[in-house]
Amino acid sequence: MNSRFLDRLHHPSRPVIVFDGAMGTNLQVQNLTAEDFGGKEYEGCNEYLVHTKPEAVAIVHRGFLEAGADVIETDTFGAASIVLAEYDLADKAYYLNKTAAELAKGIAAEFDTPEKPRFVAGSIGPGTKLPTLGHIDFDTLTAAFTEQAEGLYDGGVDLFLVETCQDVLQIKSALNAIEEVFKKKGARIPLMVSITMEATGTMLVGSDISAAL
Repeated sequence: MNSRFLDRLHHPSRPVIVFDGAMGTNLQVQNLTAEDFGGKEYEGCNEYLVHTKPEAVAIVHRGFLEAGADVIETDTFGAASIVLAEYDLADKAYYLNKTAAELAKGIAAEFDTPEKPRFVAGSIGPGTKLPTLGHIDFDTLTAAFTEQAEGLYDGGVDLFLVETCQDVLQIKSALNAIEEVFKKKGARIPLMVSITMEATGTMLVGSDISAAL
């Protein structure tokens, strides 16, 4: 796999890579209105802003790059169709993910230099339904993640970030989906997973860190 991100990751003299911070929090401080979201029915759907008000998302991306972040994440944490369905936007999943990736890549390119390369991570959040708890079946979840991952891939992300996972079965679903995209495209990009541990020392569904690993 040829990857500028992996080359940077393994650079012996620069061992730390800094990712950006919270997209949602930094959108909230802009005091966006229902009109910015495209109407009251979409208010709160941050992922839709790449369509209705991309300049708001661009402000967040540029702010983190100006602060020195090496990697910015796409505005797609909740952009799987099963989450977008809550706003009646499920049919926009591929489009929103591809658009968010293209937006982030364009802004990252403004700051990219040979001395300090900048990267875009395709954000795939855990969604609102956990398969271990019976909220959704595995195949339906995997199909939604596949569509999301393909949009991000086609938008040009440098890596995937399956983030803040709360369910090992959800991780397996996302990884299977991404593998399907790699197989379809005939090429791979780097892939990362982050998990959320509760104060009890386990994930939300009770798995400990060894089970996650």
